[in-house]
Amino acid sequence: MILEAVNYIKHLNRVFALFSRDNRLNPSHISLYLALFQFWNVNYYSSEFFINRQEVMNLAKIGSKSTYHRCIRELSHWSYLVYMPSHNPWKGSKIKMFNFGTSSEQVIDPNHTKNRTSSEQALVSIIKHIQTIENIKNNKKTEIFENLNVSENETTEKLNLDVPNQDNLKTSDDKNYDEPL
Repeated sequence: MILEAVNYIKHLNRVFALFSRDNRLNPSHISLYLALFQFWNVNYYSSEFFINRQEVMNLAKIGSKSTYHRCIRELSHWSYLVYMPSHNPWKGSKIKMFNFGTSSEQVIDPNHTKNRTSSEQALVSIIKHIQTIENIKNNKKTEIFENLNVSENETTEKLNLDVPNQDNLKTSDDKNYDEPL
């Protein structure tokens, strides 16, 4: 797993070095390449894999089919990848990504199994911990409020003293509708 992450980062560093020197690329090209790279990663860096245009567009945040097709054709033409369109709506287009490393072989995880199971521990979300901390803070606020020992009568008396004309709009039951507001 660590080896795979290191190879992943090295590959992205090499790709970004290439991207920085290539003035033909715009943000749509880079976003599309990174989306395809993610699909390549999900497919365990296999030599070729199939993609669904809508899924790739969503991941790359490309909203136009024409922008998508232009960018993927240009990336293929500029040898960042090989794009083999399908023209079949039930079968995705085929993509071949290149390893821009120093070796001549694709980087494949040697611990990868065909059934895609792992012997590693799953990560646990930190959200529960954050919620617990927030709950503790909220509980302390209620404890402080309860410790004030303010009775309800004292509170209403203070309200009555502080506001001289509580019924400015004369909304009480004994309102005279002949008087102006």
